[in-house]
Amino acid sequence: MKGFFVTGTDTEVGKTIISCGLAAALKENKMDVGVFKPLLSGISRDNPESDTSLLKQMSQTSLSHRDITPFEFKKPLAPYVAGKLDGTVVNLKDVLNRWEMIRERHEYFIVEGAGGISVPLGENFLVSHLIKALELPIVIVARPNLGTINHTFLTVHYAKSIGVRILGIVINGISDNPDIAEKSNPKLIEELCGVPILGITPKLKEVTNESVQKMVKEHIDVTLLLNQMEAGR
Repeated sequence: MKGFFVTGTDTEVGKTIISCGLAAALKENKMDVGVFKPLLSGISRDNPESDTSLLKQMSQTSLSHRDITPFEFKKPLAPYVAGKLDGTVVNLKDVLNRWEMIRERHEYFIVEGAGGISVPLGENFLVSHLIKALELPIVIVARPNLGTINHTFLTVHYAKSIGVRILGIVINGISDNPDIAEKSNPKLIEELCGVPILGITPKLKEVTNESVQKMVKEHIDVTLLLNQMEAGR
């Protein structure tokens, strides 16, 4: 099984939008792609506006909502905290058991985490532990504005310190009239982190399947991403 794990430098940086767009791009490249977002907080997986629903639509997978997201929690909090409030604590083995049930259904998978790389998913169970267990390289989604260099640098160096391979960084949500920080951050991030920038994507005024697909096609170097995937095999 081939693919990658999409993580972020923070919450609300656009991981799902980028994951959806990349799933559609791989599909367009005639690749058999599935999606897996094992934990979801704050919304039902069956809600048409949920991350799960968006991932299913854009990847065109036959996997069910429950296959894609086996664990959901009511409160919009880190999964560990939200789970405790619901009286449920998920551990790494629980997630891996669900993963084993679907991993052979597609040749490629895009797996999406929750928040950043160190967000707690369960007791003594972080996003990084899941990445390591799945043995997938990562794509990091970062915001474009002031402060992103620090968050991105820390994410990259933590990932490298635990032996996680990084395919590249997508800087998501650049404004129509970027300020000096937004203009200068990508080059500096690439220099400091030693990781390629796969794309710099605009802030979408309206999120639709068409607009997300168009954004990825125009602003993310999917060929570079595929080459990075192949280089590590």
